[in-house]
Amino acid sequence: MVQKIYVTYNDVHKLCQQTAERILDDFTPNLMIAIGGGGYVPARILRSFLKKPGNPNIPIQAIGLSLYESLGTETPEEIPGTKVTRTQWLDLSSLEMANLIGKNVLIVDEVDDTRTTLEYAVRELEKDVQQATEALGRTAEKTNFSIFVVHNKDKQKKGKLPEDLVKERYYAAVTCGDEWICYPWEAQDIDEHDRLAEEAKKQ
Repeated sequence: MVQKIYVTYNDVHKLCQQTAERILDDFTPNLMIAIGGGGYVPARILRSFLKKPGNPNIPIQAIGLSLYESLGTETPEEIPGTKVTRTQWLDLSSLEMANLIGKNVLIVDEVDDTRTTLEYAVRELEKDVQQATEALGRTAEKTNFSIFVVHNKDKQKKGKLPEDLVKERYYAAVTCGDEWICYPWEAQDIDEHDRLAEEAKKQ
């Protein structure tokens, strides 16, 4: 039987708040890129805690990457796939790529499981920014990518990230075992979801 962890909206809110303090101790993001669909809610919550008084809100862009495959059962569990599918990306012909150049960019997702999706996101974004940088003659401007995840599963990863990013600009609110994490935005019955989360906390 799959071991499950039920996470509530309150849990995610507080975890984002706590981790925002660590992020701001190191740098100030100029832009956030949420990986859909799990990164949308944490990115929006995190933005409230990363905003500095007097400064505008940090813009949030969205990319869509799909890795999980259905088990073909009636349960919500899925298994990690082997190929990342790009379902939504930044418009390379617009100002979106130019807006990334020379910025501190925080990539947000809900969970770092196999790391395959994060590897793809960082690699492809770095490649696209490099092309835009050269095309616009702005090679002197350095773009720094960083990562925030709500949960990092402590397991052997299939994907790899740049070593300096992992050491200096990788933020996980919680490091956990290889359990199935049930997020509130996936719940069909939010009251039952919260009840199970509360029950688990009492054990």
